[in-house]
Amino acid sequence: MDTLQHLMAGFGVALTPMNLMVAAIGAFIGTIVGMLPGLGPINGVAILMPLAFALKLPPETALILLAAVYIGCEYGGRISSILLNVPGDAGAIMTALDGHPMAKKGLGGVALSISAWSSFVGSMVATLGIVLFAPLLARWALAFGPAEYFALMCFAFACIAGLMGDAPMKAALAAIIGLSLSTIGLDSNSGVYRFTGDNVHLSDGIQFIVVVIGVFSVSEVLLMLEQHHSNAGLIRVTGRTLFNLQEMAHTGWATLRSSVVGFVVGVLPGAGATIASAMTYSMEKRLAGSSGTFGDGDIRGVAAPEAANNASAAGSFVPMLTLGVPGSGTTAVMVGALSLYNITPGPALFTQQPALVWGLIASLFIGNVMLLLINIPLVGVFTKVLQVPNWMLVPGIVAISTVGVYSVHATTFDLMLMAGLGIVGYLLRKQGVPMAPLILGFVLGDLMEQNLRRALSITNGELGILVESSISIGLWIGAATMLLLPPLLRRLSQGGAKR
Repeated sequence: MDTLQHLMAGFGVALTPMNLMVAAIGAFIGTIVGMLPGLGPINGVAILMPLAFALKLPPETALILLAAVYIGCEYGGRISSILLNVPGDAGAIMTALDGHPMAKKGLGGVALSISAWSSFVGSMVATLGIVLFAPLLARWALAFGPAEYFALMCFAFACIAGLMGDAPMKAALAAIIGLSLSTIGLDSNSGVYRFTGDNVHLSDGIQFIVVVIGVFSVSEVLLMLEQHHSNAGLIRVTGRTLFNLQEMAHTGWATLRSSVVGFVVGVLPGAGATIASAMTYSMEKRLAGSSGTFGDGDIRGVAAPEAANNASAAGSFVPMLTLGVPGSGTTAVMVGALSLYNITPGPALFTQQPALVWGLIASLFIGNVMLLLINIPLVGVFTKVLQVPNWMLVPGIVAISTVGVYSVHATTFDLMLMAGLGIVGYLLRKQGVPMAPLILGFVLGDLMEQNLRRALSITNGELGILVESSISIGLWIGAATMLLLPPLLRRLSQGGAKR
């Protein structure tokens, strides 16, 4: 009953005219950013975050804006994936496998509308999961001390490394780079300047906005300039643009199954929408067996990954709000946004800032309805945006990114640092190194160091405190499992294939 009362109070916050307008704007911008190839939700949130802060929006309004952009990007990513075979973000990669063949058959409108519906169902199922499970997890998380938090953050990094497919070492490298960047600046315990090179601009450390816009937005611009994405292959939506009841029923169970799986994967720190969509696509392909036409335009191959990646995006708010650990690269950016308002996410947030938490959760329900109303009727309009040439798109991204970074400290040093980090990010991405672990490492680095120091100060340096409680032991076992199980399963599957 308390949860229901809190949710009703949250709707009171989300339904204010200002927050409704902000949610609608964020949903629309998110859809546009999501459909533009390669940008994705991290860039959308990263670009708008400094602008929201510069406009002096209240924290709950700023968070509602960023959350609407986030879930809007997950909706929008499918549009270029289906029409151009160029995923808007990594989470929409699996959608292209059947969405683009459907578009080639003249069913692009059907693919777009069923993907919007499955995105809506997935996100709503996951938001219900947040309402049911987040308060319970928050109460349990109050038992966490510094040793448990350190183990939890190690578990988050293990999740990233273990779930990165064939590139766990590259994910680990990115996380180490992020952790290293987080150590630059003034040591809060000793008062010593670390790794600043006697540069006064680094005495406060590297600003989060500089890092996230540099390694994502600037590196993405460099990749776009290199690749010269062509719009020549655009498939226009003709004929029927809305799915029928038979198609809705045909995809119903696949959508529900994928929504649940996506939510569970989203709750795991660092797992993300990419893994959720790949898991559910493979699951539905196996369940369909010989009756499926996956890879050749099976409508379930569109519905399943779209439900999963949207459910995963909503599910990633659970560890962020309850444990203070980002569930994805985008929620890592949102943790940085909260830090601008001197708000620390975690279990105490539900009691200290209930209007912010429940207003955000209520806005997810409202935002999803808005996105469904935006995405289905405006299919034809959105395809026009995909025809924007790179010579117009790239300068726009650069201008917005530069304004966002300069607005924080108004120093040219931050702009040069942004450019330098962008070049480094570009070189790393060329080698297949993922950027989300880098951001996660940068966000969690200071928290990891502080919690480790607090834990060791309690026992005068005895490491035994790190494995003293049952929660810590469980998290260490989970971390070891996440590191060892995926490569073991891959080796077994390869051995079975050779036989």
